[in-house]
Amino acid sequence: MSLELRRRIFDALDALVLIDPHTHINPLSPASTTLADILGYHYYTELAHSAGMPKEQIEEPGLDPKEKVHRLIARLGPINNTIQYSWLVEMAQKFFGFADERVTLQNWELLYDTAAAKMASPDWPRQVLEQSQLEAVFLTNDFDDPLAGFDTSVYVPCLRTDDLVFHLCKPDVQDRLTSCTRLEASSAESTRRAISALFNHFKGNNARACAISLPPDFSPAKVSDSRANTALAALYQHGSAASEADKRAAGGFVFWTLAEMCAENSLPFDLMIGVNRGVYEAGVHQGRDLYDSRVSLIQYKDLFNAFPQVTFPISVLASVTNQELASYAWIFPNVVTNGHWWYSNTPTFIEHDLAARLEAVPRTKQIGYYSDMYKLEFALPKFAMYKRILAKVLAERFCIDRGWSEERAVDFGTQILRGNVEAIFYR
Repeated sequence: MSLELRRRIFDALDALVLIDPHTHINPLSPASTTLADILGYHYYTELAHSAGMPKEQIEEPGLDPKEKVHRLIARLGPINNTIQYSWLVEMAQKFFGFADERVTLQNWELLYDTAAAKMASPDWPRQVLEQSQLEAVFLTNDFDDPLAGFDTSVYVPCLRTDDLVFHLCKPDVQDRLTSCTRLEASSAESTRRAISALFNHFKGNNARACAISLPPDFSPAKVSDSRANTALAALYQHGSAASEADKRAAGGFVFWTLAEMCAENSLPFDLMIGVNRGVYEAGVHQGRDLYDSRVSLIQYKDLFNAFPQVTFPISVLASVTNQELASYAWIFPNVVTNGHWWYSNTPTFIEHDLAARLEAVPRTKQIGYYSDMYKLEFALPKFAMYKRILAKVLAERFCIDRGWSEERAVDFGTQILRGNVEAIFYR
């Protein structure tokens, strides 16, 4: 009974057309051109490196895409137990007619050539979106992105603000901000005007959110204009040589100003909390960062209390932080659980964290999933993974354990997958 019920619920959820509320897609080149684009995803390179593949073989300058795939396939044996490997196989089967259970040195070249031929089609991105049942994907846009050359109703802009908060001391970031706003953010007032100009630009181009990735030691608090004036002036005078105290004060002022602008512009502020950068110094590209269990959402209490009108979709890097997130979403009206990020994005952690959220958090305050993908092909296997787990939790914990009807469970799953994305980001 349970297995058949799960299958029926999954089939109903799998028929939905979805919006992916967080990706790293380049809208000017959204889909892959070869399997090297797929296997170049950091999950594969970091796992292969972890299992013994030398970094130099992965990141050799000028490496031919087909040779890169050959090298990686030869070293994927130790990771064929991982969920990431299953994404690769499911992509190959669904998009390219691959019939085997594993990609090996005996069958990879035919797969490579078949994929390259399909990917060469001018409408390949559209094909992938349609087969993946995706209506739109949210982007991660630099603050100075012109947002030109793509359909913003399909590739939806999102203002990413890490550089403004954590790297404004760098002359190139200062120059970029001045170039796109015609303002030098060397005082509290000019910084407010510059950030306001950015929000006007993004809102005018259909942006639906502001977002930032935050380290475990960050604690937002309001910074006075007088302190901000001193700190910002020091950043523009001394650049990266400015004191750590001035860098923190300037970053804190910019962050608080971003929250103020989200309030003024009715934009959600996505917070992705807990990543500690550069832990593994010798790692491959994007394979150096890890979570830090010392993070706590108590660090954000001043922010949540100060901006009740701003919705904060929160992602936490580790499953160990999920109970705290669920508790904050239970209590704070403006805190929303958002997806299963990075190191929490495996079935065991997803099932545990999802069940806790479904049982404890108001149903209107949960954004079920986002792909975090760099190429469109990854949406299909990643969302399929999540929908299978969602169907399992709904079938077992709600229909069987609590007596819900199948129709009621599907309605709940639909809200988690699609309805809340519309309600939170498109209101």
